[in-house]
Amino acid sequence: MPALASHRKPRSRTAKPSPAVGFTTAALAGVTLLSTQSATAAPAEPKPSIEEVQKKVDDLYRQAGSATQEYNKAKEATAEKRQEVDQLLDEAAKRTEKLNESRRALGNYAAAQYRTGSVTPTAALMFADSPQAYFDQTQLMDRMTDQQRTAVSEYETERAAAAKQRAEATKRLESLTDSQEALRTSKQTVQTKLAEARTLLSKLTAEEKARLAAIEREREEEARRKAEAKAEAEAEARARAEAERQREERETTPDTGTTDPGTGTGTDDGTYAAKADKVLAFARDQIGKPYVWGATGPSSYDCSGLTQAAWKAAGVDLPRTTWDQVNVGTRVATADLLPGDLVFFYDDISHVGIYIGDGKMIHAPKPGENVREESIYYMPIYGSVRPA
Repeated sequence: MPALASHRKPRSRTAKPSPAVGFTTAALAGVTLLSTQSATAAPAEPKPSIEEVQKKVDDLYRQAGSATQEYNKAKEATAEKRQEVDQLLDEAAKRTEKLNESRRALGNYAAAQYRTGSVTPTAALMFADSPQAYFDQTQLMDRMTDQQRTAVSEYETERAAAAKQRAEATKRLESLTDSQEALRTSKQTVQTKLAEARTLLSKLTAEEKARLAAIEREREEEARRKAEAKAEAEAEARARAEAERQREERETTPDTGTTDPGTGTGTDDGTYAAKADKVLAFARDQIGKPYVWGATGPSSYDCSGLTQAAWKAAGVDLPRTTWDQVNVGTRVATADLLPGDLVFFYDDISHVGIYIGDGKMIHAPKPGENVREESIYYMPIYGSVRPA
């Protein structure tokens, strides 16, 4: 018997995409994703110009200079606070000894009264918070001798004084801690600013460093030209002053064949000139020594450390920071500067130098450089003072 034909519908199968089709789809998706990411990604920042780098480095050094003055101020305050605390602790130790002497005197009286049976128990007196109150409430004050009353009074006085001194010492210790924290903060700020400046400079190529050096030479040349112009103006002013002095001398002094040489300084008796000579002699001896922030000599200096030490050589004590030095003495205009005057720079008064005449100064510039002579026009001038 022939086999019957099957009436079942053939099973349909889903066709699988070929590998080529799958790869193409994935590639297109990847390209789309990359295109989207590229469109939304932030553009890379352009590399700063050499002029921008120089401006940024200069600003970082200025900020480091300002932070150095903060450090100097905090260091000085810390030293003062530590001295105050040490003195208070010494005084507290002496006060404690006096308190112990008073306590021993009270103990002797209490022991004597206990032996005679006048007072019991002795321990109540020895451990009482206030012996005065103890004797009052037990009605013993009337039976005490004048010497005993004096002992109780002295004990109370010493105890109160010791408590007050301990409180004051605690307060000063807290103040010392605050000064130490300010010292650490300012030190970290200086180090951070200097590190940022070094990092910027380290990223420059050899060609960029050469360009930066050329810009620096142009800046120095401009400052030098301004200093020369001031030197000429000062020479003319001295010549006019000398001519005027000689004219007045001829009109007021009989002709004796002698003349008064005068001081030529514009200051009384040449006193300031004499001090300035000592200042400048000291400053010149420091030329070549390195700038170190926070240093006051003798092997290295920061800017205000140098000016402080130089004027100290002339017998004049200046404060430690530029911010305080600018308020000492008499303010003078740049046109009226005399050798020895202090010239301050930048709006934040973060730098100072010693004027030597002819538009120049001696100063401790910045980290990595040495004490040197330089035009006062190298940096923006804030103002000047005559310290004495």
